[in-house]
Amino acid sequence: MKFTDSHCHLDFDELKQDLPNLLAQCKQLGIHRIVVPSIDPSNWQSVLSLANENNSVTVIAALGIHPWFLTELSEQALDDLANLLAQEHSSICAIGEAGIDVPISEQQSNLTKQLHFFDYQLQLAKQYRLPILVHHRRSHQHILALLKQYQLEKSGIIHGFSGSYQQAVDYLDLGFKLGVGGTISYPRAQKTIETIKRLPLNSLVLETDAPAMPLYGFQGKSNTPLQLIKIFEHLVKIRSESAETIAAQLEINNNDLFAR
Repeated sequence: MKFTDSHCHLDFDELKQDLPNLLAQCKQLGIHRIVVPSIDPSNWQSVLSLANENNSVTVIAALGIHPWFLTELSEQALDDLANLLAQEHSSICAIGEAGIDVPISEQQSNLTKQLHFFDYQLQLAKQYRLPILVHHRRSHQHILALLKQYQLEKSGIIHGFSGSYQQAVDYLDLGFKLGVGGTISYPRAQKTIETIKRLPLNSLVLETDAPAMPLYGFQGKSNTPLQLIKIFEHLVKIRSESAETIAAQLEINNNDLFAR
């Protein structure tokens, strides 16, 4: 069986210290492809460089601006992203990580800026016919409205999905796939588990979000793409299909988004 980690920050310090060995272990486990999203202008070049290296597994780059890192950024960052995409679009598999993250306190909210940056990145995804990797938190209504507006040809992935069944269907109706990660390993995540159990298999992809989002039992430790196999095992437990059928369909789902 072959596997794709559809969301992993390989360029972060926790993972890049011994990256050749880590990727060799991934290859041994059948993890043959890893999608590496960027978070802001500071790591665009490191993500691109990583994807252009002769790695033991296929590493592909996504370029974008994460909503957590907007405070110090101006409109120039969006212009810079557009210019870099124009130069490197043949090397880029997606826009992201992008999205909207609404804080609990309205006083801390920069929602207007987040909406603007996300809207711009959706424009780029449409222009270059690329999927988008969507970060979301307390923002379903905002994200859904924009996704309906743009109707992206390649849609994308709702990263780290943990919403309701109806929210899932809303995204699936727009052609999006849902990123399934370590959340399904937590006993308290029954709503998400039941949702993933009910959804069509062709709507799912696996992700680790390493070094973040550790599985249950590994809290406090850095996550790695090797944990993708454990996430797959948890998925197999909650689905009715065989492990072989699930693995094959997950690869088809990733190829729909990332194969060139």
